[in-house]
Amino acid sequence: MSRRDGQLDRRILRRRHETLASDVSLIASEFLAGFQAVQKIDRPAVSIFGSARVPEGSPAYEGARATGRAFAEAGFAVVTGGGPGVMEAANRGAREGGGLSVGFNIELPHEQGLNPYCDLALTFHHFYARKTMFVKAAEGFVIFPGGFGTQDELWEALTLIQTGVIGNFPVVLVDGDYWSELLDWVRSEMLEHALVSPADVELLHLTDEPAEAVELVVSHYDLRLAEGSA
Repeated sequence: MSRRDGQLDRRILRRRHETLASDVSLIASEFLAGFQAVQKIDRPAVSIFGSARVPEGSPAYEGARATGRAFAEAGFAVVTGGGPGVMEAANRGAREGGGLSVGFNIELPHEQGLNPYCDLALTFHHFYARKTMFVKAAEGFVIFPGGFGTQDELWEALTLIQTGVIGNFPVVLVDGDYWSELLDWVRSEMLEHALVSPADVELLHLTDEPAEAVELVVSHYDLRLAEGSA
């Protein structure tokens, strides 16, 4: 059976299925391959997210490209989902900046081959294994405009930090016009009704400038180095 058709994940997510042990072994092997790939990243890294659907020449594409280049010039590896759009742009910028460009791709029925700008790449079959590697590799998340998948990465990162599962690292939203209404809603609804704390809201940083996104992540990493926690 081809994994590309989604049958494996659908079977795993049923309440009962008969191939439990073999399916868990497949998942474990994918986690191992991911951990081994992360170990090959020989420098601090940032994970950059955003829509697969934005074209070259669009503000999001060119912004991600400039951001990837700036991180590479600052000595950081750039990790993306390895696909088109913002992911391609960030990987492309990292390569143009002489850095290490990493793509953790995913097999999907209708979308997303690996973009041609990845120096180190691994294609996953399971979202949950892939998402772990974005966190494991990163000293921060930089998030450009995107859809459900991009939102998923944003809220998962915030949840992991909020609950103390991972250490606090920068979560940078790029493009104030796109993200401002969401932040207004977080403050006027979540914070107003005490569903999150002021400290939770402060986990989010908003910018329109690639240089500021880089500075936020790099300065936080430098601080952790000074503290001996990096």
